Amino acid sequence: MKKSLQKMLGKEEWQQVSKRSQPEELKPMLATLTHNHFSDPNWVFERKLDGERVLAFRKNDKVRLLTRNGKNINASYPEIVEALEQADASDLIVDGEIVAFSGKVTSFSRLQQRMQVKDPGAARATGIKVYCYLFDILQADGYALEDLPLRSRKKVLRQLLVFDGPLRFTPHRNTEGEAYHAEACEKGWEGIIAKRADSRYEHTRSRDWLKFKCHKGQELVIGGFTEPEGSRVGFGALLVGYYDGDDLRYAGKVGTGYDDEFLHDFRQRLDRISRASSPFADELPNAESVTWVTPKLVGEFGFTEWTDAGKLRHPRFLGLRRDKEAGNVVRED
Repeated sequence: MKKSLQKMLGKEEWQQVSKRSQPEELKPMLATLTHNHFSDPNWVFERKLDGERVLAFRKNDKVRLLTRNGKNINASYPEIVEALEQADASDLIVDGEIVAFSGKVTSFSRLQQRMQVKDPGAARATGIKVYCYLFDILQADGYALEDLPLRSRKKVLRQLLVFDGPLRFTPHRNTEGEAYHAEACEKGWEGIIAKRADSRYEHTRSRDWLKFKCHKGQELVIGGFTEPEGSRVGFGALLVGYYDGDDLRYAGKVGTGYDDEFLHDFRQRLDRISRASSPFADELPNAESVTWVTPKLVGEFGFTEWTDAGKLRHPRFLGLRRDKEAGNVVRED
């Protein structure tokens, strides 16, 4: 480091850090969905990016990009690995979101074309540029930083790394959460994240971080599919749900948002995990026309609203998620 961590922090801040050997894995802090939008001088507000969450670990010359469920995704994003290898820090853990853009808006469906690639050369050959927007830091110079207030952690992050190429710093706004949320929705963004400015970093879901969404959408577990009709290939619709305790609750069928290549390729993947019985706790109509699958795959779905019966209205498929275990998918109200 060109500048020591101690010099970046004030005396009181320095007392809040502790020496630590770098852990092999950590869980990221997750935000809680809320519809109660607000403005508050004790909170900061960041753009909500529609991409793949990543914790990046740098130890000596080795960099590891891990999803929120601990999967190594170095092969999908070699340029981000290289950028972190060149950072002037030999011991580092940072938190961020990897994104691809369609115009000025982050596009999860465009990022899918990188997420599914497991060879660095093939990932580059897609021609899809990716960026890693960093918004937090958990460790630097052998010290754990989770107990520092969020503003202090962001100060360290900003000073520690050079943000160019695929590495970007996630800016924030102070106080005006409602106005920023309205602006985000006008620009077609997914929403914003509100964060309590003095909060510590918790390795769990927390109400110190809140999601203000512009559009309804969430992850859901795939439990079955219907056969294609007419000229359609692959499958007709996916049957999806969420967990309520140990029960997988049915949330509806999703028949839009797929291209022919995905329909064809994903059908082969579904066939490999087919099963005889329904994984859903609910009784479904016309179940005889459904092929059931082991509920291990998770997708991202957009929709207009939840119906009174607990089903999705006008759902559409956005992409597959490899960064979340099926058993952790619950309904976000």
